[in-house]
Amino acid sequence: MLDNPLVRWLRGIRGKPGRPTVLVKELGERDRRRILRHFLALDDSDRLLRFGSIISDEAIQKYVAKLDFKQDIVFGVVNRVFQLVGVGHLAFAKADQGKPTQKARVAEFGVSVSTSARGQGVGSRLFQRAAIHCRNADVDTLYMQCLTSNATMMHIAKKAGMEIKREYGEADAYLQLPPPSPASVMAEALEEQWAVIDYTVKANARAAVKWLTPKK
Repeated sequence: MLDNPLVRWLRGIRGKPGRPTVLVKELGERDRRRILRHFLALDDSDRLLRFGSIISDEAIQKYVAKLDFKQDIVFGVVNRVFQLVGVGHLAFAKADQGKPTQKARVAEFGVSVSTSARGQGVGSRLFQRAAIHCRNADVDTLYMQCLTSNATMMHIAKKAGMEIKREYGEADAYLQLPPPSPASVMAEALEEQWAVIDYTVKANARAAVKWLTPKK
């Protein structure tokens, strides 16, 4: 089968009929407060699925405060009113012996999607963006760890063709990625450009609404 990341990317952002276009942008320091609001809005069941336990608001604040945007990569999806409705955290670590890779690093991915954005393909798009970023960064093994009860993550893993190992109610899944190609590099660059434009337009629209709204 021909490797054509550009075709897959175009199909991905177009999504299914009736669904909004989902663009994934790399987040940075100025998004830290938005990321915090996104995680604090998750209910107990969503916190369990995302973090593996029902963590407190204080624990979430510490987690977000420690995010290192230079070391790891954080991706986000914003809705039409400039709220983060999906966050993907891509963390890199040295490859351990016995891992299915010959590279120096592996990556682990975690994702959360707001209730309002469920069923729109946000989680899958975040995973696809993380995978192509790993590929272009010369990382050939992408891991996900989640509870086996996390149907969404399990669906994403199976759809991506990840190898899944289940043990004690948890699942470890990993995906072997091909080397980068000109098409994969272009696909990621194009998405980031489109996502930046989308992000900027929504940010400006949100700022205009705030400015025009009379203060009480």
